[in-house]
Amino acid sequence: MRLYLLLFLAVVNGGISTYRPWEESPCLMVNMEAFCQDKGLHQIPWALPPKIEKLYLSKNQLQNLTNTPLTFYTMTKDLDLSSNQISFIQPGIFRDMKRLQFINLSENLLDRLAHLNDTGIGPLPHAKFLDLSSNSLQTGMAEYFLQDAPLLEHLSLSGNSIMRISQKLFLGTPTLVQLDLRNNVIMDIEEGAFEHLTQLLNLDLSMNSITCISDFSLRTLQTLDLSQNSIETFHTTESKDEYKLSQIDLSENRLLHFPIFPKVNNLKYINVSKNLIQLVSESASEGFGYYENDWLELSFQQFNQSKANIHEHVMAANLSKLIHLDLSYNKIETIPSGFFDTMISLKFLNLSRNCLQTFVLGPSNPLSSLVTLDLSFNLLQNISVAYNTLTSLQNVYLQNNHIHIVESNIFQGFPSLRLLDLRRNNISICNTYSPVTKHRLGETTGCASFSHLTSLHQLYLSDNMVTNLPTNAFHKTPLTVLDLSTNAGLEVKVKALSGLESSLEYLYLQDNKLPTLNIDLPLFVHLKTLNLSGNRLTWLPAWNGACSLENLDLRNNSFSNLQASDISTVEKTLKVLYLKGNPLSCCENVWISYMIHRSSVEIPDLDLITCEHSQSFGYPEEVPVSQIRLSHCEKEDRKKTNVTIVIAFAVLLSVIAIGVGSFCCFRRQRFNRQLKP
Repeated sequence: MRLYLLLFLAVVNGGISTYRPWEESPCLMVNMEAFCQDKGLHQIPWALPPKIEKLYLSKNQLQNLTNTPLTFYTMTKDLDLSSNQISFIQPGIFRDMKRLQFINLSENLLDRLAHLNDTGIGPLPHAKFLDLSSNSLQTGMAEYFLQDAPLLEHLSLSGNSIMRISQKLFLGTPTLVQLDLRNNVIMDIEEGAFEHLTQLLNLDLSMNSITCISDFSLRTLQTLDLSQNSIETFHTTESKDEYKLSQIDLSENRLLHFPIFPKVNNLKYINVSKNLIQLVSESASEGFGYYENDWLELSFQQFNQSKANIHEHVMAANLSKLIHLDLSYNKIETIPSGFFDTMISLKFLNLSRNCLQTFVLGPSNPLSSLVTLDLSFNLLQNISVAYNTLTSLQNVYLQNNHIHIVESNIFQGFPSLRLLDLRRNNISICNTYSPVTKHRLGETTGCASFSHLTSLHQLYLSDNMVTNLPTNAFHKTPLTVLDLSTNAGLEVKVKALSGLESSLEYLYLQDNKLPTLNIDLPLFVHLKTLNLSGNRLTWLPAWNGACSLENLDLRNNSFSNLQASDISTVEKTLKVLYLKGNPLSCCENVWISYMIHRSSVEIPDLDLITCEHSQSFGYPEEVPVSQIRLSHCEKEDRKKTNVTIVIAFAVLLSVIAIGVGSFCCFRRQRFNRQLKP
């Protein structure tokens, strides 16, 4: 009777009867998750618990997906089949997997499946995530998998060969929230292809071959990535409706002008870097940002608008919520008047790698919220900003320009300034002065003042041909980082860094050919990094135990004896010490051998560091600094002492002999005079 009952239960629960617990599973089981990756499997394992929730089968050799045994795992939520060789999926296989939400089919051979017929793989009734990336799918093939996925929210078709997005492609996926179409060869998007996707928030079309966006009308979209295409124009449909778009990336395209965005928008992040944009003023070209040729009419002929209308559209766009604007790597020569008028919330502005020769902001500029301004790698010769207008500005990047004439107190007009990068310009440093009494506001001089910058912490002045660092150059400026490197011929005046003793942490003075250093280093108790390489220094002041030094670079100087600087006193904090390229004396730097022996400090290129050691009293011999031994130096000292004694004794004997000879000569002369009649 018990046997019949068992047979009856087996018939009723046919799916469960296929579970074979006596078979050894090739997968690692953790709770209700089966990890079967990279096992060389040719089919889905049978010997798994029927209530498995997550099944990971990536990096195997699966070719066909059939009902058995997959449909017996009815409790599965996540199914990862990526990186296999799947070219056949039985239609309707996912119909009864009512808990299946995550399906990863990336990196398979699904293009072969789509060639077989157009009936589709059947419904994906509960799937929310579907990854079909890197399957060599061409135009029209994706529909095979998307005909009936009513709850799908996340879809990836990246890394395929799709050339055109048709109107019917996403008809079976009306609830899409995120759509990834990057890295295809999309050239054409049919009108209305995305219109019915009313819940779509994120759309990635980067790395395709799109040339024009002439009718952007996705009002619910929040994030749009169109980078790395061939887009020459971006134009929004004329509308007073609000667009939810918050982030747009149009970098690495061929834009010839600034995009035309919706009049009513929520844009916060705009990236149009690496294009061909020139911001031509209205007076120069009849319209804001456009040339006088006919390409604009050709691009927007379906709108039947004139240049004047387009100009009006651009200026009407309200960018009051914009926080981040990246215009780097373009062809911008000038900034038209009024360009920033509506950007009252802008915090980050990148205009680097353009062709700007001047940068001027008047007293009525709206950029009072600006925190970071990047004007690096332009052709700037001067900059002019109305005093105390950029009150929130903290970071200014002006490196790699040709700036040589500035308003002497221009940086005092940035009350929140924390970082100032002026590397590779031609700026000299003014003597200390009171910005109010000594120079009038806005006065242009041949130098810039870096005193009284009460919030500035990082200052980079390398490669500026600075020849004079005056006394109190940074008075009342609490710098933590100061870079004065690569200013050959720099003369550091006494107390030039006065006032920085309690704040400075990083000091870079390399490659200045300095013969002496007029800086009392032990007073800089918070100094962590000091780079003095590439100078002509022979002496350093002695450190004390209060120092915080961690990195010390003394390469390529003229140091022979560093014993007097007492570097060993900072060994408890020192982490890295560079010494290569100095004519070190072995026996006058024995402390190095102790430091090497204790291994407490890293000395890079130790095998290349040599010192001079005399085995006898002939010419000195260069030996690796790691071979310094105190015993050798003691023997040398004894030899030197003995020789010194011998020399002293010889000198003494010579003096006595000369004295005796002189005395005898004197007595003889006196005796001869007495004998004369």
